[in-house]
Amino acid sequence: MFRSFPAIDRYIFRLVLMPMCGVFLIAASLLILDKMLKLFDFVALQGGPVSVVFKMLANLLPEYASLAIPLGLLLGILLAFRKLAISSELDVMRAVGLSYTRLLRVPYMITFALALVNFLNVSYLQPLARYYYEQINFELKTGALGASIKVGEFSTLGDKMALRIEQSREDGRQLIGIFARLADNKGQVLTVSAREGRFLSLKDHPDTIVFRLTDGQIVQDTPGSSPRVLTFTRHDLPISLPALQRFRERGGGEREYILPELLRIGWIEDAGEVDRAKVRASFSYRMVEVVMMLLMPLLAVALAVPPKRSTSGLGLFVSIVMVVAYHKVNESGAAAAARGDVGPLLALWGPFALFAALILWMYWRIAYVPGGQPIGALEKFAQGLGKRVTAFFQRHPAARKLTGLGEGAGNAV
Repeated sequence: MFRSFPAIDRYIFRLVLMPMCGVFLIAASLLILDKMLKLFDFVALQGGPVSVVFKMLANLLPEYASLAIPLGLLLGILLAFRKLAISSELDVMRAVGLSYTRLLRVPYMITFALALVNFLNVSYLQPLARYYYEQINFELKTGALGASIKVGEFSTLGDKMALRIEQSREDGRQLIGIFARLADNKGQVLTVSAREGRFLSLKDHPDTIVFRLTDGQIVQDTPGSSPRVLTFTRHDLPISLPALQRFRERGGGEREYILPELLRIGWIEDAGEVDRAKVRASFSYRMVEVVMMLLMPLLAVALAVPPKRSTSGLGLFVSIVMVVAYHKVNESGAAAAARGDVGPLLALWGPFALFAALILWMYWRIAYVPGGQPIGALEKFAQGLGKRVTAFFQRHPAARKLTGLGEGAGNAV
């Protein structure tokens, strides 16, 4: 089926696909890198298994994908058309009658497909993933995931038992150098020291575990009587585990509602004014992020074509700034609309209208105005600034040396 497309469409598809996938992977990796380090620290502090970090990161991917997908689409199309423009292939295509609108046929097919993916992401995957992330976070904090006992530190088991071990072997199955202190409701305190020990589970009593100790002593301190010292070769110490708390049902916040639930709560059910404002703000925020993707091909083309006889990459920098800044504006607008300070129509769809008008004007300049450059003023400013910087270093050799450029480099210039 793909071979039925004209050769020019297949060529543009190949030019767009590789940089788009590369940018998507790089953007997603950068977005989760900082979070990964924080999660490793958090999980290590809670004593949870390392595998939990990757489960939590997997549930963060849908949230980061909502920004990485539009950014990858934009830069993929921009880099493809920039390559065509620098190699003069774009001039040849325009000369044989191919307009920018015609050349955007395949990029818009990709855009519609990715917009549908992002729609499903923000409508269903993202809310569910956020709920599962909060669930793992809750289970990690409450110990439901089996937090490990830290070597050399006091750990709490149950309500009234403190435990410290000196060494851990066999992935925690064998504990060496044990000190424990256990109290009961009657005020009796047991102080236990042992050479080693193991935890054993009971099939008939899942809420109780047995701590089997080897070669140690027990000091029994009972109120009103003298302490007793017992020596043992093997002793089984039962430990009652606290009942694990159950995590709440999904829907703890508007960001956990899927699209049908947002529509029902925001416009059909009789919800409170605060909840209704939050739900409507969340709905508008998700939809505006998806609709914004339909403008990405136009913005990419407007910023991809540098001035004649120039290879300036200013458009690449401007495109990233515009998309990230618009995303942050949407986040601020959603927060303001959720508080009820302003309606979602003004807080979210207002910036979208301004952004769309700016992109349409930029595309009109590049596509229908002869010699038009949407960021021509910025290009001239950047060129002028570059010439001033070069002239400054030529007039001040000392400054050139401080920047790492020797006399040989200056003479070559």
